[in-house]
Amino acid sequence: MKPSERRKARHFATQAIYQWQMTKDNVGDIEEQFKIEQDTKGVDLAYFRDLLFGVSLHCNDLDKVFSPFLSRPLEEVDLVDKAILRLATYELTRRNDVPPRVVINEAIELGKSFAAEDSHKFVNGVLDKVIKSLGKQ
Repeated sequence: MKPSERRKARHFATQAIYQWQMTKDNVGDIEEQFKIEQDTKGVDLAYFRDLLFGVSLHCNDLDKVFSPFLSRPLEEVDLVDKAILRLATYELTRRNDVPPRVVINEAIELGKSFAAEDSHKFVNGVLDKVIKSLGKQ
């Protein structure tokens, strides 16, 4: 598996998780829509699926992991930031095959790609604290 294939999977998963948060549509339908409408060449589709379904299934547990480190109530966090935090927290808590530094670096890049100007700094700060709380320095 190439790192770029996982990076692309995270990219699509962030968009799909955002869509799920906005619409509350069935994640299976969202997954199918992405496979039809997006160019998925070079994408680790199994990883994309794991992230999308994993975040939707464990959403409340993931929120409990990172919420204590937010500077504002979870309801006030931008949906793009929330999608990135949920995805990264899922990887940190459920994907032991991904090093924590990789998770943070990928989340920062997603923040730079999708979110507001300084969003990546917010995401980085929260995830640093999550890693420490999980004992994964």
